[in-house]
Amino acid sequence: MQVRVQSEIFDMGAELNRFAERQVNAGAVVSFSGIVRDLATGGLKFMVIEHYPGMTEKALQAIAEDAVQRFQLYDAFILHRYGPLAPSDPIMMVATAARHRGDAFAGAEFLMDFLKSRAPFWKKEITSDDATWVEAREADEDALTRWKPDHSPD
Repeated sequence: MQVRVQSEIFDMGAELNRFAERQVNAGAVVSFSGIVRDLATGGLKFMVIEHYPGMTEKALQAIAEDAVQRFQLYDAFILHRYGPLAPSDPIMMVATAARHRGDAFAGAEFLMDFLKSRAPFWKKEITSDDATWVEAREADEDALTRWKPDHSPD
């Protein structure tokens, strides 16, 4: 497993290739990459992402370890950026490797759901008119219910 939190831009394809090259026993590799979107409908200058070094990596490592256990993953990768990011910049990516695609997809979805709701990052959107902290979304919290022990992934 690898967790990285960095300010530098990254190449999604190169990161995925490096991850996939390590997977000698896996039958499936799944990835998801997120980019900064302009929710301010054309007015977003940039987004600033803040975090607490050390605490953030520890939290992401715990999320990755949980995913590996739950879905019998061979490997998991989380990369998340911080600092100022412009619209269309890559913000994060996850990748999972498993024997079968179902586990790899479920593991990636699990990572994304927990990153959206439980990873200790704080986001502020800067427009030409305002600076606003991004609020937690109810839909992101609701997505976590499917990962409770009494629920199974769709």
